[in-house]
Amino acid sequence: MTKSRKENTPSIRSSEGYLRQVWGRMKKNKRGLLGLSFVSLMILVSFFSPLLASGQPILCKYQGQWYAPAFVELIQFRGDGPHWVKKDKPFRFPQFNAATADYEFEIWPLIPYNEYDQVGEFLERPSADHWFGTDDIGRDLAARMIHGTSVSLRVGFISMGIAAIIGIVVGGVAGYYGGRVDMVISRIIEVVICFPVFFLILAIMIWLEPNITNVMIVIGVTRWTDIARYTRGEFMRIKDQDYIIAAKAMGIRNSRIMFRHILPNSLAPVMVTITFGVAAAILVEAGLSWLGFGVQPPDPSWGNILQTAYKNIQSCGYLVYPPCIAIFLGVLSYNLVGDALRDAVDPRLKI
Repeated sequence: MTKSRKENTPSIRSSEGYLRQVWGRMKKNKRGLLGLSFVSLMILVSFFSPLLASGQPILCKYQGQWYAPAFVELIQFRGDGPHWVKKDKPFRFPQFNAATADYEFEIWPLIPYNEYDQVGEFLERPSADHWFGTDDIGRDLAARMIHGTSVSLRVGFISMGIAAIIGIVVGGVAGYYGGRVDMVISRIIEVVICFPVFFLILAIMIWLEPNITNVMIVIGVTRWTDIARYTRGEFMRIKDQDYIIAAKAMGIRNSRIMFRHILPNSLAPVMVTITFGVAAAILVEAGLSWLGFGVQPPDPSWGNILQTAYKNIQSCGYLVYPPCIAIFLGVLSYNLVGDALRDAVDPRLKI
């Protein structure tokens, strides 16, 4: 038992040492850290959006009772259906106007409006009350931008999660078994790569209901090819290593060898591809929503916010800047992180 623990120690230490080396090289890349900082900011804004932009107070005292309705929104499940945590009365009632209630004490979010309600005049210019102005039906644009961040992140992560599962399985099978299996899978990958991805996605979306779920699925099932190619190459490189040959000689089944021994050692370049894929997915979702095939109003996304702004560009050109800048910075930040991660995991850069 003692011997087994001693044998396991070096591999654990070497793995931790490799991660330290990767992080050490990442820290030296200022552009990568800048991109990582903005990605972290997007994640925080997405997670805490009910505390940043909400039509109900974060904390208040009303008729002698303390309430925290915005915190309840933070922990509620999104979408339709019952919530496992419900707001206290009267904040759960639609007819209750939280904005005009007579509070004894109140703390409001940074932007005291939600993403759906009409809170101002149509197409108002940016002001102290509405930082980015209002859209064509009087909704606060800053609130919609904040809540639209969660849509972009969900599309990026979930769609690339789907693509990663498909790509890793397909590429792993091709690289591990080789021969005719590899030949057939490689030809399929080459055929899919021949199609322009955005137009392929657009052609598929024509036949589906335009909503965020279908957008994530379609992006995922069309953007797996690069992940499959990198996974295939890594599996082909690693499968001839001594420890893999030893595992085969011990009679360990192929599925365990592939996903327990080879996959963890081949994820570094694959993760770089996934990072770039998240940036591309955000851009694709914005393009689909701008064309009307993505997230549908009244749900906010950077793409449909840009579409609304573009319709009024002649009279209210200032509405175009917030979604354009957000999309640009979001895509740029993920590309910077991917570029830094690629340099960090490159074995040629080891000292």
